Amino acid sequence: MEHFDLSRRKFLKSSAVAVGALVAVGAGVGYLQKITAEKRINQKFLRPPGSIDEKDFIYACIKCGLCIQICPVHAIKFAGIKEGLAYGTPYIDVREQACDLSCDSIQCVETCPTAALYFVPFKNAGEKAIEQYDKTHKVDENYNPFPVQIRAMKENVKMGVAKVNEHTCLAALGKGFRGTPRGDDFKGINRTPDGSSAKATPLKDKVYNRKICNLCVTECPMGETAIVLDKHTGADGTEKFLPKVLDGCVGCGVCVMVCPTREPSIIVEPVKS
Repeated sequence: MEHFDLSRRKFLKSSAVAVGALVAVGAGVGYLQKITAEKRINQKFLRPPGSIDEKDFIYACIKCGLCIQICPVHAIKFAGIKEGLAYGTPYIDVREQACDLSCDSIQCVETCPTAALYFVPFKNAGEKAIEQYDKTHKVDENYNPFPVQIRAMKENVKMGVAKVNEHTCLAALGKGFRGTPRGDDFKGINRTPDGSSAKATPLKDKVYNRKICNLCVTECPMGETAIVLDKHTGADGTEKFLPKVLDGCVGCGVCVMVCPTREPSIIVEPVKS
C-alpha cells in the first residue's frame, strides 16, 4: 500500500507536469500562429490567387507544390526554412516574377487539393458571367462566352492592392522612359495585354520609348479598371501625371515587375484576408 501511494503520487505529479507542458505548447503554438500570420503579411509574401486567411493558410496548405508546378510563368515559389511555420508554403515575389494572369484559368487555385487556394468564388463568377452572356447572345457560329468568363474570374483575384510612390515615380516627375525596364539579364516574363502575343514572353526582349513613363498602366492585365495615368496641373502650372490605382486592381504585381526605377516606385500590399 505504501508503495502504491508513492507510485500514485508520482503519477499525479507527472500528469500535472504533462498537462502544464501541453498548455504551454498550446499557448506557444497560438503565439507562433499569431506572430507568423502577422509577419507573413508583407511585400515578400504575396500569396497566390484565392488564398484563404493567412493564419489559416499556413495550416491548410500541405506544401504539395502543385500550384508551383502548374504556374506557366513560374511566379509561385516555396517559402524557405527561415520562415518558421510558413516554411514550404507558396508565395510570389512580384518584383522577380509577377502573376500576369496569362494562364487565363486561375489554374493554381483549381489544382489546390485542400482549398487553401479556394476556387469556388472564381467558379461562381465564371458561371454568372456566362449566364449574363447567354441572355444577349445566341448559340451560333459566333457564340463564345469564354472571354467574359475568363475576365470575371480574373476580377475575383485579390492578392493585394498597388500603391504608388509619387516621389520616385517617373511619370509623377514628368519623365519618360526609353529602353528595357529591368535590363538584359532580367529573367521575368509577362504577356503584354495588347494581344500581340498569345503567351508570356521575356521582359528583356521588350523595348519601350515613352515620352511619359506609363509601363505600369499599359502592361496591367486588368487594364483601365485597375490603373490609369491621371493627368493634372501642378501649382506652378505644369502638367503632371500620376498612376492612379482603382478598385479593379487585383494585386497581380505586373506593375511592380515592369517598373524601371531602381527601387520600384509602385508596390503591392498584400490583403490581410
